[in-house]
Amino acid sequence: MSRGPALHWLVFSLSEGSDGVLGLEAEAASRDPAEAAAIAAEAAGVLAWAAEAFPEGPGPVEDGADWDQALSQHEEPGGWQHLALSLSASPRFLDAFAARFGDPRAD
Repeated sequence: MSRGPALHWLVFSLSEGSDGVLGLEAEAASRDPAEAAAIAAEAAGVLAWAAEAFPEGPGPVEDGADWDQALSQHEEPGGWQHLALSLSASPRFLDAFAARFGDPRAD
């Protein structure tokens, strides 16, 4: 797992699917509304970087795109605001992500 210099809330872990597609997964939760907003803003920043660095995406990586994404936000019991961000990545995207946010392969 890696938390890059520009990330304070999201910690990404790396996986590789049987189809060779790389996966970057991060989750964060808070009961504090200001923290929940900061978590959402951080996820939005990652997605904005991805769209700027790889403007042809998002799209299915298995079909040749460099990245794809799934973002989930919901409220859990006890007032917890939960966010999960999943990125599918090509090796090229992973290298750029690692240079920008820290290398999830390092842990």
